[in-house]
Order: sequence, then structure tokens, then C-alpha cells
Amino acid sequence: MHKNRKELIVVGDRVLVHIEEGEERSKVGLYLPPTAVDNQAIQGGRIIATGPGLPMPDLAEPGDEPWRVASRETRFLPMQARVGDYALFFRKAAVEISFESERYLVVPQTAILALVREQS
Repeated sequence: MHKNRKELIVVGDRVLVHIEEGEERSKVGLYLPPTAVDNQAIQGGRIIATGPGLPMPDLAEPGDEPWRVASRETRFLPMQARVGDYALFFRKAAVEISFESERYLVVPQTAILALVREQS
């Protein structure tokens, strides 16, 4: 994600979720302030960046000594989440950050319960 010549790079198997500002409506129609919404176990948001995925071990030939094998490019197990997906995730697993006056959540892939994706 780029913003004013600074780049926020998500690493590993994590996603960057934009925090949706505003009030939410309860089951009976009452509007809840953000402080009340923060106490919920499940939260949702739009994914705006993803990491490369889980790094995979380098499977060298059996018997090869790791320090003698030429370094290879790191391989990753790709993530299921994509930029633009709407993710439902466990709130307690998310870490809130602020970048360029915007608030975001960094969420590990293991905390994502479901993804909503537009059909193309």
C-alpha cells in the first residue's frame, strides 16, 4: 500500500484491514458507538493489502548440508484472502496500527473466519 511516497508492506500470512468508521446498528435497531462495537468478538472489514503468505521450507536433496546449498529465492504458500475481500475475523487477534493518519488492523490469516468476495 502506497501513500505519500511511504509504503506499508504487510509481511508473512497477515492482511491489512481498513477500519470502517461510523456507528453500527444493534439487532433492535439502536446505533452503537465505536466503543461498544470494540467489545464484540467478531469484526469485519475490507482487506486493502496482503502479505506474501506462509514461507515454505527449502526442501534440499536428502543428505545435503544446508550451508552448502546455494541460497534460493524464498517460496510462499499463497494466501486465500485477496485485496478487496471483506473479511470476518476474531477481533482479539487483530493489532491496530495508525499509518498516515489512518487507522488499520493487521490480522493474521488464522484469525479470519470467512471471506466475502465479489464474483467477477
